[in-house]
Amino acid sequence: MAITEAHKSLAKAMRYQSVVRIGMYLLRRVVTIGIAVVIGILLTIIIANWGGHLDEVKKAAARDSVEEYIMADDELRLMPWEDRMRLEEKLLALEIRRLGLDRPFWVRTPGYLIGALTLDLGWARDMTSPSGSRRVRLIILERIPATLVLFGTADLILFFSVLLISLFLSRRYGGKLDRAIIALAPTSAAPGWFYGLFLILIFAALIPILPFGGMVAAPPPTTTLGYALSLMRHMVLPVLAIIIGAIFASIYSSRTFFLIFSSEDYVEMAKARGLPSGMIERRHILRPTLPPILWGFMMMMITLWMGSIILETIFAWPGLGSLLFEAVSIGETAVIIGSTIIYAYLLAATLLVMDLIFMLVDPRVKVGVKKGGVA
Repeated sequence: MAITEAHKSLAKAMRYQSVVRIGMYLLRRVVTIGIAVVIGILLTIIIANWGGHLDEVKKAAARDSVEEYIMADDELRLMPWEDRMRLEEKLLALEIRRLGLDRPFWVRTPGYLIGALTLDLGWARDMTSPSGSRRVRLIILERIPATLVLFGTADLILFFSVLLISLFLSRRYGGKLDRAIIALAPTSAAPGWFYGLFLILIFAALIPILPFGGMVAAPPPTTTLGYALSLMRHMVLPVLAIIIGAIFASIYSSRTFFLIFSSEDYVEMAKARGLPSGMIERRHILRPTLPPILWGFMMMMITLWMGSIILETIFAWPGLGSLLFEAVSIGETAVIIGSTIIYAYLLAATLLVMDLIFMLVDPRVKVGVKKGGVA
C-alpha cells in the first residue's frame, strides 16, 4: 500500500515537473518570438516612412491641399498677395500640427511602435472599412475573416489531401501514379495566383460556370443558406488555385518521408510480428513521420500567407492581401503598417502552434531537458 502511494506521489511530481518545463519553454518561446515581432514591426515603420523622408512628402501634399482650399474660395483668392501668403502659412502650420509632422520622425517613432503593436494606428486618409469607418484598426480587422476563411479552408483541404495521397503512394512505390506525381512536382514552383489566372480564363470566361471573383454575389443573399452557398461557389477557384500551386511538391515530400520511415527496422519487426498493416501505418510510420511533415506544411502555409496579396487581388477577394495591395497603391502608410503587423502576428502564432504540435506528436522532443538532468 505504501509502495502504491509512493508511486502515485512520484507520478504526480513528474507530471508537475513536465507541466513546469512545458510552461517555461513556451514562455521562453513567446518572449523570443515577441522580440522578433517587435524588431520586425520597428523596421516596417522605418521602411514605410522612408526613414523619416516621407514627412517631406506629406508636408508638400499638405501645402498643395491648403493652396487648393484657398484658390477654391473666391474671397480668399482675391486677397492681397502678402495676406494670402500669411494665411497659407498659418493654415499649413495647423495642418502639419494636425498630422503630427511638427515633431521629428525619430521622436514620434516610439509612439508609432506602441500604437502599431496594439493596432492603434489612428485614422486612414483615403481608405474605409466595409462598414464605412476610417479607423485603421477596423479597416484591417474587418478584412481578416475573409482571409482566414479562404486560406483556412484551402490549408485544411491541402493538408489532409496530401496526407492521404502520400500514404496511398507510399504503398505503391514506383507505380504509374507515383511516377506521375514525381513528374508534376516541379509545377509547384509557380505560385497559386499563376494558376488562378488560367482557372479564371477557363471556368469564368470560356466556360462561364463560376464567378470571376469576389466573395459573394452582388447583392449578397439575404438568407444564411443562400449566403453560405454563394460564398462556397466564389471560393472554388481561389481554393483550387492555392491547392494546385502547392499539392504536388507537398505530396512528393511527404511520400518520401513515408518511404524512409517505412523501411526502418522497427517497422519490419512489426510486420514480422503479424500486426495489421493499418496499425503499422498509424503507430510506426505515420506518427514518427508527422513532425517533419508538419514542419514542411507550416512553412508552406506561411509562404501561402505571403502570397495572398496577389492571389486575393486577382480574385477580388476582400481580404487582408487585397487590402495591403490597395494600401500600397495609394500610399496609405498606416494601413500598410497595420497589415504587416497582422502578418507578423500570424507568423508568430503559426510558430507557437508548431511548437505545441511538436510536443504532442513527437515523443522524442524533451522540453527543457538538458544532458545530465532537468534544465
